[in-house]
Amino acid sequence: MKYIDEYRDPAKVRGLLAEIGEIVTQPWVLMEICGGQTHAFLHHGLDEMLPGGIELVHGPGCPVCVTPLEQIDKALAIAARPEVIFTSYGDMLRVPGSTVDLFNVRAKGGNVKVVYSPLEALKLAQDNPEKEIVFFAIGFETTAPPNAMAVLQAKKRGIKNFSVLVSHVCVPPAMEAILGSKHNRVQAFLAAGHVCAVMGYHEYPVIAEKYKVPIVVTGFEPVDLLRGVLMAVKQLEAGKAEVENAYERAVTFEGNQAAQKVVNTVFQPTDRKWRGIGMIPQSGWGLRPDFAEFDAETRFSVGEIVTQESPLCIAGEILQGMKKPPQCPAYGKQCTPSSPLGAPMVSAEGACSAYYRYHRE
Repeated sequence: MKYIDEYRDPAKVRGLLAEIGEIVTQPWVLMEICGGQTHAFLHHGLDEMLPGGIELVHGPGCPVCVTPLEQIDKALAIAARPEVIFTSYGDMLRVPGSTVDLFNVRAKGGNVKVVYSPLEALKLAQDNPEKEIVFFAIGFETTAPPNAMAVLQAKKRGIKNFSVLVSHVCVPPAMEAILGSKHNRVQAFLAAGHVCAVMGYHEYPVIAEKYKVPIVVTGFEPVDLLRGVLMAVKQLEAGKAEVENAYERAVTFEGNQAAQKVVNTVFQPTDRKWRGIGMIPQSGWGLRPDFAEFDAETRFSVGEIVTQESPLCIAGEILQGMKKPPQCPAYGKQCTPSSPLGAPMVSAEGACSAYYRYHRE
């Protein structure tokens, strides 16, 4: 199938691996931002095929993983209310809060529903005017446009029983937080192709120049991933720090400007906590004052909830590329997919889940 089979071609994969091996002269540490890319690297075994001098570390690009614990606890408090139908994407239901998860709330009688679109949640609000419908609006720049559109439609149609619990985060500030840390190990980034399909990559040249790191926009198939690695290593070996696009079929420099317009209409930049990392200034989005009536945090008075994360979970160090999942003392013991301590073991894009699933020890 065009655009799939050609990017999984074993001959092309072998050729790219050989080319990478020919140019590497010293160790390099590359971070793929996206959890989907982490799973793709491990699923196809590419991490084990790369030359020994190249180390992949795994970034905070899993939206479930970086949603802070207190935001989960706010969701749990709202979902337990009898007048609420709480809606979310399915992967959030198993993310543990301080004591339970959304599955536990549903088991105890809470009306928690899995939806596949925020517009599906909006229709629930239309069909159930006697209920309060809340959508858990998490994610990076990729999920922000449909979430913004749902809020726009709610305002346009005068739907008063719909609100969103917002936990949106943005990639560039997280990259700067990692690069600015005294513990930073990252020497080049593989940027998330789907985020750049929405936002473009016009924000990245300033980061590459400031921190002297190559940034390569990268796709998700084996050939995409290895092209990204090859382009990043070429720059590192040449002493360059530029932004390149290895995902031309989906990404442009400017990005999807119509989607950006919708996002900027509904959301504004705000400080945001990241699970395991902490507060990153201006790293997220919150509702603009014109749309404050749709803010579930205010509507249900849960803004004061603050919680502490498990001291056993080192998700923050893993999400910043400082450690690998097997270096966590709880990995595979107290923390497994059936009894996770942290979101990286729960999420379909989590690094701990990927290591556990694909037997990386």
